[in-house]
Order: sequence, then structure tokens, then C-alpha cells
Amino acid sequence: MPGPSPSATLWAIHALTTGTLSVGLDSAGYEVLSRIVLALACASWLAAVARAVLRPPRAWREEAAAALTFTAATAMVGTGFCAAGWPRSAAALLALAALLWTGLLWIGLLGVRTPDRQGSVFLRCVATQGLAVLGAALAAAERAAWLAHTALVLFWLGLVLYVVALFRFRPRQMTEDAGDHWLAAGGLGVSALAGALLLGADSGGFYLWNDDNRAVLTRVAVALLVLTLVCCVVLLTAELMWPRHRYDVSRWATVFVVAVTAAAALAIAAALDVPWLDGAGRALLWVAVAVWLGCAAWALASARAGAGSGRVRSRARR
Repeated sequence: MPGPSPSATLWAIHALTTGTLSVGLDSAGYEVLSRIVLALACASWLAAVARAVLRPPRAWREEAAAALTFTAATAMVGTGFCAAGWPRSAAALLALAALLWTGLLWIGLLGVRTPDRQGSVFLRCVATQGLAVLGAALAAAERAAWLAHTALVLFWLGLVLYVVALFRFRPRQMTEDAGDHWLAAGGLGVSALAGALLLGADSGGFYLWNDDNRAVLTRVAVALLVLTLVCCVVLLTAELMWPRHRYDVSRWATVFVVAVTAAAALAIAAALDVPWLDGAGRALLWVAVAVWLGCAAWALASARAGAGSGRVRSRARR
């Protein structure tokens, strides 16, 4: 996700990715590992907050991509808190994410947009569906029907925003972008996760949807998961044909896609009681862990190489 402040984008996308991975690990029953990953997500989120505080307010208008990513990250970290059994903290983050989302949506209407034709156009969908994910999770935990219905509205709005972004996205970016083109699949994946959690919220005697509504949600959630997997195959093929050999902050978008797809598969398996999908989701979850570790190692290696080349140039000047 390119922008004038790579560090702001780095912490935001890292918090989003790591928070999503924590949610997936919790869904699979790895609670201790999920809490450790959630702590890492919180650290990245706080770093993003510090970065935002140190910059003037007008910088948010100049860094719409980073700000939208931070909004989605806030929602996913909140979902991790909800899964950990801390609903009050999750509710506070939901309020913050909703406030940021409203402000950024208004800024977008005023004409400040994410980079045109690039993968960043899907960030409005990702941020909106992030709110739906947290709303659905909190509604299930607190038995709040109004919150579930609000999350459902956000879910459908997120799908509309995805379609709008799809018309703005230039397919050629699959051969040119440094990694944020993977958000084309990320928008579908987080939408599938939101739909699955909305289905899961209607359980345990907590009546939310009638049979028709539940049938529609089920079909849409499953279709979104299938589309996510198809999109991942297309994007992976593009990566193999046009490999990117240099590290970029946008590479974390790829990790996010793998993590959110695994979380969505696990959530749908739980909501619809599909054992084989649960197994597939668990396998994909460990792939997400491996990809997360690989991207982190690549980032560290790139940072060390950059620092080393900087020292060499400094000695050469002397």
C-alpha cells in the first residue's frame, strides 16, 4: 500500500495482519498462541497510534491508505480482544474504528482517495468489513441484536464498496504492484469472515435471522470464500509469472489474505458444521503462520541490508 509514510503503513498493515492471524488461531483452539500473536498485534497497533499522534491532522488526508488500514487493524485487534473474553476493550475499539471509518468515508466523499487503479482501492471494503467482523463477534458475545443488525448493514455495504473498487482496479497491477494487489482477494476474504460470524452469532437460542435470511447469508458467505480461493490462485499465478524480488511494505497484504482466508474457512466450518472445511482451514492457518514468519524475516533482512548499504555510502563519502 504505497503512500508518503511507509512507516505508518507498515505498523498499520502489520497490526491488521497479525490481529487477523490471532483471530484465526483462536478459532482453531490455539488460545495461548493466539494471545501471544494478539500481543504482537497490539504492539504494532500502538506503534501506529504513536505515528498518527506525532503527525499533523492534515496528514490523514495525505495518507488515506494508511489511515484506512489502521481502521481495519483497529477492528481486527478488537475482534481478537472479543475472542479473548475482553468485550469492554473490544467495544472501545469498535467505537474508535467506527469513528475513524465515518471520518475517512466523509473525507473520501470530499474527493481524497486512495491511489487510483491500485490494490489500495479495496481498502474501503476491508475497513468496512472489519467493522462488520467486530460487530458480529461482539454481538454474539453480548447478545446484542441491534449490533448484529448494524453489522449486517455494514456487511452489505462492504460488498457494494468491493464492486465499486473492482471497477476502479486495473488488472495490470497484478504484474506491477509490490503486493497491495492482493487486497483484491483480501476484500473477499474479510467479507466471507464477516458473513460467517454473522451466521455464527445466530446460535444458542439467540434468534437473529429467519430461514430465508440465514439461507442467503450462507450462500453468500460460502460463495465469497470460494471466490477468495479462486482469486488467490490467480494472484499466485501472477506472482510466479512476474516475481517480485524486492521487499516492500505492501507484501504484508499477501500475508493478510492468507490469514483472513484461513479465519474465514474456520468460521464458516463452525457456523455450518463442516468438518472437512475445518481441517482445510487449520492447514491454511499454519500456512499463514509460515508466511507471516517468512515475511517478517524478509523485512528484517531488507532492513539490515538497507542499514548496511547506508553505512557503506557514509564511509565512501568520508
